[in-house]
Amino acid sequence: MRQAIAAFLKPGTTKVGIITAITFQLLFSIIWMTGYAGVSDNTKNLKIAIVNEDQAMGSKIVQNLQSNLPFQTEVIASNEEAQNKLNARDVQMVMHISPDFSKKLQTPGQTAPIAYTVNESNPSMTKSIMQAVAGNITATVNKEAVAAGASAVLTQMNPQLPADQAAQIAQGLASKVSSDIQSTNKVKDMPNQMLPMMLVLASIVGTMIMGMNFSVSTNLIGASLSKTQKMAARIIITVIAAVVVGLISAIMVVSLGGHVDKGFAALWGFESLFLLTFALVAQMFLTLFGNAGMLFNIAMLSLQLVSSGAIVPRELLSNFYHAISNFFPATYAVNGLMNILFGGPDVGSEVGYLLLIAGVALVIDMLVVVVKKVKPAVSQTSLNA
Repeated sequence: MRQAIAAFLKPGTTKVGIITAITFQLLFSIIWMTGYAGVSDNTKNLKIAIVNEDQAMGSKIVQNLQSNLPFQTEVIASNEEAQNKLNARDVQMVMHISPDFSKKLQTPGQTAPIAYTVNESNPSMTKSIMQAVAGNITATVNKEAVAAGASAVLTQMNPQLPADQAAQIAQGLASKVSSDIQSTNKVKDMPNQMLPMMLVLASIVGTMIMGMNFSVSTNLIGASLSKTQKMAARIIITVIAAVVVGLISAIMVVSLGGHVDKGFAALWGFESLFLLTFALVAQMFLTLFGNAGMLFNIAMLSLQLVSSGAIVPRELLSNFYHAISNFFPATYAVNGLMNILFGGPDVGSEVGYLLLIAGVALVIDMLVVVVKKVKPAVSQTSLNA
């Protein structure tokens, strides 16, 4: 058995396999732990849009929230503009105070709701955080309404209102403000919520392994074809594979009950594009560094999973990971998938960035193939010796 183990360990492929397993552990541990460090502290990067149409109590509420909320706030004039920003993911929640908010506060038997709108076409963590924030804001508004001297405001609004009655109304405000939380681009269940991450993960890993095998095939072909012929064949097959794999993936998503807001064709086309981009990036590293390119692809896998926004909102990442995510195709794949699957703006911007990244990777790949010297072919006699 000792001889068998020694023989098994002798080939370089065995050592590469062990090194690859160790590399996965090292890179994932380092990137995962540093990427998600400080996520809880970065909630201050989330933004809430405030639409105030009540110039009495509403104005005082907005001032207090802007001073005390641990989030970025933006006061927007119209609810329509705020909803457009929410749909584009420029803000994470819209808070709307209606024109009759103060009137309802002073009307016995009525509650004064504050409307909150959350866009579910986001990482699930965003929805959870914003729903909790909505409840906290409502509780804060209740307290601030009393603390700010609501009775004086009510008396000023209605001079004929007796002071004692104004005080009674003010004391009752703590239970009169309620939350009305609405959602746009609703995601029906957890499997659909996790679809963007699953599709991106499967695509990165699949194209990474495909690229590695294409690299082996290129070496096996040897000198029977020129290096440019092999490169051209590899690129053509990569494009065809991306379209076919994208079709199979889109069919599986739809047949298994996946919600596709913008239709099957949009999903198929977009999947094919980011599959092609992932494949070209993976092959670029293999062309540049040979077998060592797999180490770069493993690092890219972990970096893109952490920084793409598929699991944790990008707003909660550190400045470093948020910045580098702008250069990774997974970021645009996740954004585009959320728009296509759940709803949102068109994916023209994401398509443009994916084409740019794919183009850069392809140009680098082609230049390296043209410049790199071809190793002399090893004869069959030498292999048998």
